Amino acid sequence: MKKSLLFFITACLFTSCETLINTTGGYPSVGVTEQEASTGIRQALTQGVSKGITFLNHTDGFFGNETYKLFLPPEAQKIENVLRTIGLGSQVDKAILQINRAAEDAVGYAKPIFVDAITEMTLQDALNIVKGPKNAATNYFREKTNAKLVTAFTPVIKSSLDKLNATKYYTDIVNSYNKLPTTFNKVNPDLTSYVVEKATAALFDQIEKEEANIRENPVARTTQILKKVFGTKYS
Repeated sequence: MKKSLLFFITACLFTSCETLINTTGGYPSVGVTEQEASTGIRQALTQGVSKGITFLNHTDGFFGNETYKLFLPPEAQKIENVLRTIGLGSQVDKAILQINRAAEDAVGYAKPIFVDAITEMTLQDALNIVKGPKNAATNYFREKTNAKLVTAFTPVIKSSLDKLNATKYYTDIVNSYNKLPTTFNKVNPDLTSYVVEKATAALFDQIEKEEANIRENPVARTTQILKKVFGTKYS
């Protein structure tokens, strides 16, 4: 019964639990071991994480993507409008480009955090994923990793912002704006926190898309264990 239950959880993770219940009248009886089922869960989640990170962790992963491209923090956007008006648009463009480059660089450091969450997954976690919505695995990651990601990302993104001169370009445009004689309310929003928030949100969005792909698309099951665990026919 223990093996059957675990396989049922695994199969439901990326298929329809309702369909399985209706067609089997209970847990399916198939030739998949507990170890294979457990490995299948972890491989599927690891694949989703790896593809999500790879999608963002390269040149133009943020800057060249309309969905994820970072602009100036909302409270600093008046800087952009004023500086472009007075002919300093190139400074703004440099700052925006390097902010995106820093995000692209930093997301590559996220994988170990997600791997830890996968390793720590319990049977109860798997049950909760089964009972949850189609993005339940992504929600599991949000719960388990969001605080860790923010903590880990903050120094990494700050380092990337500094390394790629994003901090310098951003400071330059803030200083240029604050020196204008018409500027009464000085601006200096926290650039690092802003990029951390945006990079984390982009990661979860990509993982959610890959989760949906593995659930719905047999071609996305790229290993033999994934094909066996998630491609088994039920009767």
